[in-house]
Amino acid sequence: MNTTTDTPFRIETDLIGQLAIPADRYYGVHTQRAIDNFPITHKTIGSYPHFVYALAAIKRAAATVNNDLGLLSAHKADAIIQACDRVMAGEFLSEFAVGTIQGGAGTSTNMNANEVIANVALEGLGKPKGEYEDIDPHNDVNMCQSTNDVYPTAIKIALLLMIDDLLQAMRLLAQSFGAKAEEFSSVIKLGRTQLQDAVPMTLGQEFSTYQVMISEDVLVLRSACDLLREVNIGGTAIGTGINTPEGFADRMVVELSRVTGVELSGASNLVEATQDVGSFVQLSGTLKRVAVKISKVCNDLRLLSSGPRAGLGEINLPPAQAGSSIMPGKVNPVIPEVVNQVAFEVIGHDVTISMAAEAGQLQLNAFEPIVAHSLFEEIRHLERAFDILRLRCVDGITANVARMRSFVWESVSIVTALSPTLGYEEATRVAKQALEEGVSIPEIVEREELLSEEELHRALDPESLTHPWIPVQ
Repeated sequence: MNTTTDTPFRIETDLIGQLAIPADRYYGVHTQRAIDNFPITHKTIGSYPHFVYALAAIKRAAATVNNDLGLLSAHKADAIIQACDRVMAGEFLSEFAVGTIQGGAGTSTNMNANEVIANVALEGLGKPKGEYEDIDPHNDVNMCQSTNDVYPTAIKIALLLMIDDLLQAMRLLAQSFGAKAEEFSSVIKLGRTQLQDAVPMTLGQEFSTYQVMISEDVLVLRSACDLLREVNIGGTAIGTGINTPEGFADRMVVELSRVTGVELSGASNLVEATQDVGSFVQLSGTLKRVAVKISKVCNDLRLLSSGPRAGLGEINLPPAQAGSSIMPGKVNPVIPEVVNQVAFEVIGHDVTISMAAEAGQLQLNAFEPIVAHSLFEEIRHLERAFDILRLRCVDGITANVARMRSFVWESVSIVTALSPTLGYEEATRVAKQALEEGVSIPEIVEREELLSEEELHRALDPESLTHPWIPVQ
């Protein structure tokens, strides 16, 4: 390595040759080559603080374990640990400059972490960046590790931390739907199946289904997270643990769990765990389930609020912005629309992850970078979508009570409530006649004296229309 005081660059060397590195950067030659090689996405690994935190936590745990085992001097271990603490605290995110989509099965990401931590440690020792004789990215920071165990372990830790935020956003949205369900518990409306009039229900019942749907997905997503807790750290290159001392893997799991506060367990077969990405596939499938269901909810909200005069117009979504550059007064359901689009993205990412998982060969899957990128984007966008749907839409929904009630009484579907008394055939005739004449069901029943006024009132009582009917014995 050569540096001079009058140049903004330092020269570092790797297998390929020499390369100029901006003198003020904490990353080194391997990171710079990756920056040059993979200008694919504007999303760098530094865009995901949880991921950077996880990488630094692994390096910190390794420094501690290697020092305990007598492999790394206390002098070097302390410098690395202090550097990792700074990285874990959120410093140096801009130094994690490699794009998340990259070739090399994540090697560039691992080396980016190794180089940044080494140079931060060197700075802490009062040494110039790049003087790796004192703290070396490979020999010291990456001691007893390989990209092939560091990278997937870091992904899993990051996912577990990110999903905590998503789960909270889901719980809060479920609570908002629950509050609306209670608010609308006595508001009668018409249910619909296949976009046709069905039987009456309450708007509260309709909104309670959304609360239950999201709450169920919280449980399912938490279950999928359990698979992420099994890590292959200590397996190094292909899971055999080459270049590690006996007991290193077990010690790493314990120390890494302590450092992160995330409950982890070591895989029983590290060779299998190094090549298998099944937990990522499972998680992606679960996130797709979440996306599909919340998109369906948004479809309902858009439909129920359609109009406001020529559609259903049963509920009002809070206006978010003017809806047209040419039609004055138009307001569109932009919040449900953007959540729909997030759902479409998640579904597409699930296909990407499935293809990447299938494409792995033998002892390693080289396509984990696109898996990580896709999962990180899915979780981040879903979290934001749930929050924005709650804050800028659901919390402000109001009901058009009179309009919904009129739909109920004008619909021929309420004849279903008379079917137990009139019989199915007679009820069908009444429904057909009401449609042909353009009159209401009660009008025909009263005109033909099919039921007494008291019987008709009792059968069509709003309270009795929205729950199981029990005949008096």
